[in-house]
Amino acid sequence: MITAYLGLGSNVGDRQGHLGQALKLLEQRRALRLVRVSSVYETEPWGDTEQPAFLNAVAEVETGLEARGLLAAIQSVEAEMGRKRTRKWGPRVIDVDILLFGEQRVTEPDLRVPHPLLMERQFVLVPLAEIAPDLKLPDGRLAKEAARPEDASVRRIGPLRSGRTVR
Repeated sequence: MITAYLGLGSNVGDRQGHLGQALKLLEQRRALRLVRVSSVYETEPWGDTEQPAFLNAVAEVETGLEARGLLAAIQSVEAEMGRKRTRKWGPRVIDVDILLFGEQRVTEPDLRVPHPLLMERQFVLVPLAEIAPDLKLPDGRLAKEAARPEDASVRRIGPLRSGRTVR
């Protein structure tokens, strides 16, 4: 089993409901076990800033899948929830990214792990540090050292309505 960390985000419709639904659908995949989920954070859009604010969370999962298999599972959840890839960094009902996949590095045209923008995105670093503060990141720092919870663009909302929170 490999421990992986997934970033989840939504900025369309019932944002918190979409995060909960994505976690529920991920849990239904046989080769994936949800271990922990961060609080929900409201964040400013990144990249394409002319859109509504996001709700974001990070989930720790254990899986027997390879990275490509985990990507397929994530993409099937996104498709089931109606995700349409119409514009880069645009509004979306759900987005699930593989942030880390054990200590593995993957560089393929459609899959890069660790996530190439991980260290630039406080909207994943802050919730990641909440559930795994002593996790060593690709740059050698611990998650708690890289996260800046005081960053005004990342506001803690509270636990996910589904009741899935940090243990």
